[in-house]
Amino acid sequence: MTVDIAQWTVETARADTALAGLRDDWEDLYRRCSRATPFQSHAWLDSWWRGYGTPGALALALVRRDGQLVAAAALVRRSRGAGVYTFAGAGVSDYGDVLLDDGCAGEAARHLGRELAALARRGVLDLAEVRPEAALWQVAAEWPARAWRLPGSVCLELPGVPLDELLSHEPTRAARRRRREVRKVAESGVQVRPTPPEDVPRRVRDLLLLHRRQWRGRGMTPEHGRARFAEHLSRSVTEMVPRGQAEVLEFTVDGRLMAAEIFVVGHDLVGSYLYGVDPELRKRVDVTVLLLHSHLATTLRLGRPVMDMLRGQEVTKQRWRPRAVRNQRVLLAGPGRLPALYTSAVRARANLRPFVKEHLPVVHSAAKRARAWLRSFM
Repeated sequence: MTVDIAQWTVETARADTALAGLRDDWEDLYRRCSRATPFQSHAWLDSWWRGYGTPGALALALVRRDGQLVAAAALVRRSRGAGVYTFAGAGVSDYGDVLLDDGCAGEAARHLGRELAALARRGVLDLAEVRPEAALWQVAAEWPARAWRLPGSVCLELPGVPLDELLSHEPTRAARRRRREVRKVAESGVQVRPTPPEDVPRRVRDLLLLHRRQWRGRGMTPEHGRARFAEHLSRSVTEMVPRGQAEVLEFTVDGRLMAAEIFVVGHDLVGSYLYGVDPELRKRVDVTVLLLHSHLATTLRLGRPVMDMLRGQEVTKQRWRPRAVRNQRVLLAGPGRLPALYTSAVRARANLRPFVKEHLPVVHSAAKRARAWLRSFM
């Protein structure tokens, strides 16, 4: 019989500089957590905190075994909701999660769960965009108080296979049309290459300029036009590329940059995070086919099983018949009146939204425009 006599220590670090000081330990744990996505990498979270964080709001739940970090959760307290904690990175991250060391995940999850329950004693952990494979489910399974799941965003994904294999599952006529489009892309003269690490900051700036140009006169996500987002993206991706956690592709014609795309690279996926396309390129090729071809080629080259289109169900994604995977919003509440009131309000709003969208489209459209208008002043 083997007895585990390891020394376990648990703490919640709240200093604004705590995450920056954990870089090496955090990255080491990230590599040992097979369920982690790039949105849990240190570079992404630390950059987000530096650009989006509110001083005094950080809460890092940390579990160590014999001095080694084996579980971690990066949370922030919401200023408008005392006792309400969300994932660091919320809003610009497609997946939220905690980190658990694969080698001792069960025991580490129990220790982390107890620390998070203490944090939520008078409040709620409101954790968005939790994917089905998330490490958080191991913590939530033993949550000592009340817990709820609500529908989150839908992410679309394709298997990491050659494009010909993907097209072999299409109806014959559609597959024939797609192959013609692929041939036109191949004959277009568009050159594709990964951006060298030293050129990443410049290329991210170019990408954001192209992104604004492609959305001119249409409904671009407001956050993508803000300085804090540009700074976060440049800062995080510049660190992630040398670590193999991100890649920037550039598309040129006769030496002129016509498009650029940022991929996040996880243990089990390559995700298309953001791209920018010169409108002139659309006159030459079917940009959707061009991008899909580069997505699949990158996924294959990096040896990942899933090409993840991340959040959103745009028509341009649906044409490839991807698999839809729904994230979850997880509410882990403590005892008391405040958590009960908060969770009741969140659940009521979540239940009302589909009804309004289906039966009161005018109201839904007006509310959507009002939210966009309000965001422009934030």
